[in-house]
Amino acid sequence: MNCCIGTDVKRAARILRTGGLVAFATETVYGLGADALNTGAVARLFDVKNRPRFDPLIVHVADVSRLEQLTTSVPETARKLAERFWPGPLTLVLPKTEAVPDLITAGLSTIAVRIPDHPQALELLRTADLPVAAPSANPFGQLSPTQAEHVADQLGDRIDYILDGGPCRVGVESTVLQLSDDVPLLLRPGGLPVEQIESLIGPVRVAEEAEQPTTHTRPSPGMLPKHYAPATPLVVQSANVPLLSTAARVGLLTLQPVDETSQFTSVEVLSPSGDLTEAAAGFFAALRRLDAEQLDLIVARPFPEHGLGRALNDRLRRAAQKP
Repeated sequence: MNCCIGTDVKRAARILRTGGLVAFATETVYGLGADALNTGAVARLFDVKNRPRFDPLIVHVADVSRLEQLTTSVPETARKLAERFWPGPLTLVLPKTEAVPDLITAGLSTIAVRIPDHPQALELLRTADLPVAAPSANPFGQLSPTQAEHVADQLGDRIDYILDGGPCRVGVESTVLQLSDDVPLLLRPGGLPVEQIESLIGPVRVAEEAEQPTTHTRPSPGMLPKHYAPATPLVVQSANVPLLSTAARVGLLTLQPVDETSQFTSVEVLSPSGDLTEAAAGFFAALRRLDAEQLDLIVARPFPEHGLGRALNDRLRRAAQKP
């Protein structure tokens, strides 16, 4: 049995205000929302997703005035980025106030916050009149949902309402940027290409795996080695590398059409023209379709390492990691 899917923003806002869980569309993926200042609601969110509590959450707000409630300071760099890219697929990591529960931030002194670029999401945030913690609306580590039906399939009746905002336009999670040091640090590539960020504020340092904390806690969601994964085993393999697998049923995820398809049971082409924006929008849905084909293996071709291709390659690498 699935929970109710609908378009009633006022109903969704009432559920959030009374401590319930609402899945809603953003421009990136569907989020599972809870009142960020209600520890009980946030604890239930972790339980429903089976999400480890060392993984912090992103808080969504309707306008920059909410930052005063959530952050102790907003550097000038953050203001410039917010003015240019909010609403949009950019999350900023800033020092948090005492009003923010430690459960949201995994005990860290920083909070990840953004303004989503989706009219229904903004209407929900304004109507509920509270900051909303919203990780992707799926069981932890699995494929992110980009349609309301994906949420219903994965979470069923474990949540209170699914606010249907149609397919997600961007299709991959937000870019996460930490601004607590002199040089901004890219924690997670995402829906806003780093090239656009650097064109505004200058060089951005990329967090390397070796720099990540030795403890479980990460400063941002999406930094764990295994994440965004289908149930079917997945490998990332260039087109010029022979397929060595002995699997009987193999699927292919590729940016553009390929010449040889006879060795594949199913093929998903993300963009015949090679457009990375189109590819990102359909990425998780295509992986979901391949995952439903009862394949033995999914082979994914890497993307060009620029623009949205960087985020897509990041998702592939994490999906291909062994648990």
